[in-house]
Amino acid sequence: MNTKLTLTIEEEVIRIAKEYAREKGQSLSEMVENYFKMITADRKQIKPKALSPRVRRLRGIIKANEEIDYKEILTEELSKKYDI
Repeated sequence: MNTKLTLTIEEEVIRIAKEYAREKGQSLSEMVENYFKMITADRKQIKPKALSPRVRRLRGIIKANEEIDYKEILTEELSKKYDI
C-alpha cells in the first residue's frame, strides 16, 4: 500500500534531484522510496515484490569476496558529489 509523504527540501536540491531522476528514467518518488529501502534494509527484511522492477532485476548481481560497508561508501560518494 502506498502512502503520501510530504517533505520539506531545498528548492535547488529538488530541481537537481528531478533532473537526475528523469535522466535515470525514474520518478522522484521511486528514487526516494528505493533510497529509504536501502538505508533501512538492516531493520526490515525487504520482500522482492516490494522493490521496483528495475531494482529487482539488479538485486544480487554484484558479489563481493569481503564484507563491504555500503553505507560508508555511499556517504563518501555523496559527500564528493555534493562537496560536503
